[in-house]
Amino acid sequence: MTKTKFQNFSLFDGKHSGMSTKASFVVDDETGRIVDNQNNADTVVDLHGKYVMPGLINAHTHIMMNPTTNKLEYLSEAEVTYTALENLKQLLQSGVTYIRDCGCAFDVDIKLAKLKADGHAIYGPEILASGRPMSITGGHGDFVEGWDGDTTWGYLTDSPEEMCKAVRKAFKYGAKNIKVMATGGVMSATDEIDDTELSLEELQMAVKEAHSKHMTVAAHAEGANGIHNAVLAGVDSIEHGSYVTDEDIQLMKEKGIYLTPTLIAGYTIPKYGEGKLPKYMLDKANSFLKTYFERIGAAIKAGVKISFGTDDGTPFNDFSATPFELQLLTEVGATNEQALMAASQNSAHLLHIDEDYGTLEVGKFADFLVLDENPLDKIEAVQQDDKTVYQHGVKVY
Repeated sequence: MTKTKFQNFSLFDGKHSGMSTKASFVVDDETGRIVDNQNNADTVVDLHGKYVMPGLINAHTHIMMNPTTNKLEYLSEAEVTYTALENLKQLLQSGVTYIRDCGCAFDVDIKLAKLKADGHAIYGPEILASGRPMSITGGHGDFVEGWDGDTTWGYLTDSPEEMCKAVRKAFKYGAKNIKVMATGGVMSATDEIDDTELSLEELQMAVKEAHSKHMTVAAHAEGANGIHNAVLAGVDSIEHGSYVTDEDIQLMKEKGIYLTPTLIAGYTIPKYGEGKLPKYMLDKANSFLKTYFERIGAAIKAGVKISFGTDDGTPFNDFSATPFELQLLTEVGATNEQALMAASQNSAHLLHIDEDYGTLEVGKFADFLVLDENPLDKIEAVQQDDKTVYQHGVKVY
């Protein structure tokens, strides 16, 4: 067993407040985990006084999507797979070492996660897969897929019974998370953001089935009534939360439900989409952005548990831009430390991977970033283009 000692750096470990100086840790080269023994390392890596933090955990991506072409329908499985492989590389280079994908056509995220777990060279973050999302007919998940239009992006679930069967199918195929479309959304032409889509009973069935099989449930929820239904149903996380009410902020605190804001997904559409995106997308984004950012700020101020995600793949929301979400979180009211905790400890806990990931401590995998500047002082430090990225103790960028 060989070991590598990393030394001479300042450390934000994702567990404790503040930055510890003159830090060091030792990694077992075979397992990629941090070990307790600081002595007799075979190799020493001097990080020259730089700043180390955990690799980012992005709890909301769509690796099937191309944020430049914005093609959503009639995708083939080959195209989805090729796009996903390219996007995974960008995520890793940006500093993301673990993702939860929140909806992928043809279950490509599940298939890639299985290949990666079996030792195949899938270059990118570790993947917690959701497979196809759950949507009502005509809702925010009813996109036509396949060259011949022979399938849809999501499972179309129009009753608790259909939801039960779809969740069980996802479980059979290997999903670790169930994504439910509780409301309309910006990118679907057939609905409005505040449309209530999946019913309370359908959401309750999704939670009951998923939790009985050790899966989590993430709810796409933007409109107030859909958010309320998802909270009452007991989902693990509210994704977006655009119109979350004060009542549901308190309920989320009581129930321990996470909020994944994905602010960048709202930010990029009006900023870069004029003349390039359908009018319905621009109209929706412009109509709710101010309220969206205000409500997320209110949730952060109230103490809701915040997880970290970007909705990567939505229009102009590039996979290399993940660290910009940290800056947006601080602009709506999070401290730098809260933003960094969201992207490390909090998201690891939400994904149930916190025994192995999320903090840099003995026994966990050595997934970490090396930065030139202190992210606790300057959150933009994580946006450094040439940051060094380690995955399981191995330098990958």
